[in-house]
Amino acid sequence: IVALAHDADDRNAAELPKGARVFVPRSSFPTPADDEFYWVDLLGAEVANREGFVFGTVEDLMPTGPQTVLVIARQADGQRVETLIPFVNAYVDTVDIAGKRNSVEWQPGN
Repeated sequence: IVALAHDADDRNAAELPKGARVFVPRSSFPTPADDEFYWVDLLGAEVANREGFVFGTVEDLMPTGPQTVLVIARQADGQRVETLIPFVNAYVDTVDIAGKRNSVEWQPGN
């Protein structure tokens, strides 16, 4: 990430807002390539497999080094059920940002 903090002329001044949240207007985002996605666009998307089983919705994304992992959650029998699916082509078939739905090749219990 490259950023410029106005009125922060030295390192000490730049460290003053440490821990603050930084907001960037969507209009400043570069357009992603066809196979790239902003994490914020994946949050809240429903995730289902080819057979139609719905794992839940994407609550978070977890960087693990080699790949990013989708953290998907749903309620079943009054319990929170969490599924972790690597966000790689081998498991993710389609990503529909507009429809907030992702299709995966994954089975319950994996």
